Amino acid sequence: MRSLRSEKKARRGPPRLRRALARALSPVFRRIGEADLEEVEERLILADFGVDAAARCVAAAEAGARKGDGVLESIGREIRAVLGEGPGGALQVAAEPPSVYVLLGVNGAGKTTTAGKLAGRLAEAGRSALLAAADTYRAGAVEQLERWAQRSGAGFVCGQPGGDPASVAFDAVAAAKARGTDAVLVDTAGRLHTQGGLMAELAKIARVLGAQHPGAPHETLLVLDAASGQNSLAQARAFAKAVPLSGVVMAKMDSTARGGIVVALKQELGLDVRLAGVGEAVGDLEDFDPDAFVQGVLAAP
Repeated sequence: MRSLRSEKKARRGPPRLRRALARALSPVFRRIGEADLEEVEERLILADFGVDAAARCVAAAEAGARKGDGVLESIGREIRAVLGEGPGGALQVAAEPPSVYVLLGVNGAGKTTTAGKLAGRLAEAGRSALLAAADTYRAGAVEQLERWAQRSGAGFVCGQPGGDPASVAFDAVAAAKARGTDAVLVDTAGRLHTQGGLMAELAKIARVLGAQHPGAPHETLLVLDAASGQNSLAQARAFAKAVPLSGVVMAKMDSTARGGIVVALKQELGLDVRLAGVGEAVGDLEDFDPDAFVQGVLAAP
């Protein structure tokens, strides 16, 4: 439910929470007032927590203050409670290889880069991977993914420019079976979440994969740009209608301090962030750590 405090529009810039909530560290803040709570909620919304999660954190802050607890500590505990104990970064492994992982998202979210990093991550774990260039539309997409295959030591399959992406995915699984490859990573074309035809194409890819290999796709991961803010919620809602999502990869986490969208995704859509991109190198894909995230959000500037 939208709180009355949430109706206040946030107009100021989003400084780090510890600086913005300096009063919360003062003993007098235990006598918390309505104006103080509005300020706390405004800052959380500016950090992309979303209205529902911000209201939940403010309620925890108010309850904690009445008991004499530190406000930031109360907020931190509530954020951690929202995030819960998700599946983490470990991806499902198929009973019979290959495991098939589909990456999807809007243009520019970082899908191709994430696919390459994930291939490198699998290689480090001793698992072979094959990258499937199912983005047959964007100029240069195939070449970009092929370079990532070379960097990560992965196999590579592509189709004809403008060809059927589902056919590329089908051929990639067949090739992986023939080669004894452990995992197939399907890099799909970027698409706006408002493009109904292209969203339906994702459902077709999933159907074709399921027909080709039992249980496939074993993971369907939505790649989001961490700097996209609340627009990520709209994207996630639309993609979840097209295909069941198993989790989120938050790309470019190193480029923004407004990481509250992680909380909003879980609070409003029940989606766990599984992995986080923190740079451009092959190894810059990490398990999402909720505890480290809470510490980072509330860290001193």
